[in-house]
Amino acid sequence: MIGAGKTERDAAELARHIVTWRKLLGYTAAQVSERAGVSRPTLRKIEHGDPGVRLGSVLAVLRVLGQNTKMLHAVDPYESDLGRASADRILPQRVRR
Repeated sequence: MIGAGKTERDAAELARHIVTWRKLLGYTAAQVSERAGVSRPTLRKIEHGDPGVRLGSVLAVLRVLGQNTKMLHAVDPYESDLGRASADRILPQRVRR
């Protein structure tokens, strides 16, 4: 698979950030897993950078940690110069009647 090593490194970095946020907020793993609605083993996988964890589980944990909005904002194409500059040219215009 192309980029598998980079994906694993990115997952490990995200995991470190998630653990750091959890600790900064003073949450235990049990509290986060319960509030996110994920099992402790799933949270453990997220916190160890397992790239095979369901996206929904990661998003639920980020929401508990208050980081989901920042992550969504970071990948919003309209928040980039390229996205703003290209939107009118590439995306179809809505027709209103």
